[in-house]
Amino acid sequence: QVQLVESGGGLVQPGGSLRLSCAVSGVILDYYALAWFRQAPEKEREGVSCFINSDGRTYYAGSVKGRFTISRDIAKNTVYLQLNTLKPEDTAIYTCAIVDSCTVLNGSGYVEIWGQGTLVNVSS
Repeated sequence: QVQLVESGGGLVQPGGSLRLSCAVSGVILDYYALAWFRQAPEKEREGVSCFINSDGRTYYAGSVKGRFTISRDIAKNTVYLQLNTLKPEDTAIYTCAIVDSCTVLNGSGYVEIWGQGTLVNVSS
């Protein structure tokens, strides 16, 4: 059974940082792409970042480029999302997912498996 478990969310002040983790079990990530999405209250879900595990390519939404960094720990079968210079508008539930393609960031492609999500609250 494939499972994705996120952790690392919490309350942080504007300008602060958090590192989200997405621990994957039941499948080896090498041949998959993994994406992070977020959904703020009363807003549509947004694709934030994507990592192609087979070749290490990364993709970011324009709203987070330069502030967020996606990476992978092969030994732990875990993908991370480093969130820096956080803004109140980054407040959302962040969810990781195994996807068929990083084109999910543009609204195409599809999600194969979702995690349960972790809340990031940026507030003073």
